Amino acid sequence: MNVLVTGANGQLGNEMQIVSKNSKDKYFFTDVCDGYEHLDITDLDAIRAYLVSHDINAVVNCAAWTNVDGAEDPEKYALVEKLNAKAPENLAIAMKEVNGLLVHISTDYVFGGDPYNTPCKEDQKGTPTGVYGKTKLMGEQLIQATGVNYVIIRTAWLYSEFGKNFVKTMLNLTATKPQLKVVFDQTGTPTYAGDLAVAIYDIVGNRKFEGNTGVYHFSNEGVCSWYDFTKMIAQLAGNNACDIQPCHSDEFPSPVKRPAYSVLDKTKIKETFGIKIPYWTDSLIKCMEQIL
Repeated sequence: MNVLVTGANGQLGNEMQIVSKNSKDKYFFTDVCDGYEHLDITDLDAIRAYLVSHDINAVVNCAAWTNVDGAEDPEKYALVEKLNAKAPENLAIAMKEVNGLLVHISTDYVFGGDPYNTPCKEDQKGTPTGVYGKTKLMGEQLIQATGVNYVIIRTAWLYSEFGKNFVKTMLNLTATKPQLKVVFDQTGTPTYAGDLAVAIYDIVGNRKFEGNTGVYHFSNEGVCSWYDFTKMIAQLAGNNACDIQPCHSDEFPSPVKRPAYSVLDKTKIKETFGIKIPYWTDSLIKCMEQIL
């Protein structure tokens, strides 16, 4: 099987490159930045040509606009919608034409408008509060409408040893600041991109997707606030001099209201694909060993 990974230079794309190194399948990695084979997924004809010339059987779409605050800029809306909604639809249309599989990565930000206090299930109504979440939900719906064979995986609080992310930012801040305030009234689960890549590789490589089209949730196990997450990062790094204090979200004004509770229920992905998911602190230790 030939597998295309789009957005290969992102956190998940880089992890996919690592996990697929010894695969019996042939993997292709594209992005729009230097160092990768170029593929513009907003161009349907370009996608069609690539799929045919490389005989692609499955696509793992890791590409997206992920700057949550930046998405609120009215001048950026058309681009955000193109990347998060239209591009996934293009991939779905093209994969339907070759009878292939589309694995698409979505987000916990499709929730947040309603107050929840139990983990969000896949069939729960999407209530996004910002442009990022709205365009990601739109992308899911457009994929489903094409009739393609799809696996949509919503994830949350993604971090890795690659690129910019919360773990790297907090490693730097807790090492250099005498005091830090971090919000404690937003609850979710950190997700190590390496664990998500392993799950995707297993689903695709072992053909577990056959007969299992649908939406799934994947994050690490457990629950914490951004404050708890930061405390653990500092503790593991030995950055004990920084006084980390909990605070409310309204102390950090933002153009978008973030979900107060976006813990994802992962029962479906575990039962359907037989996946074991690590606890969030175990995965954080693993990632930080790579970073440090």
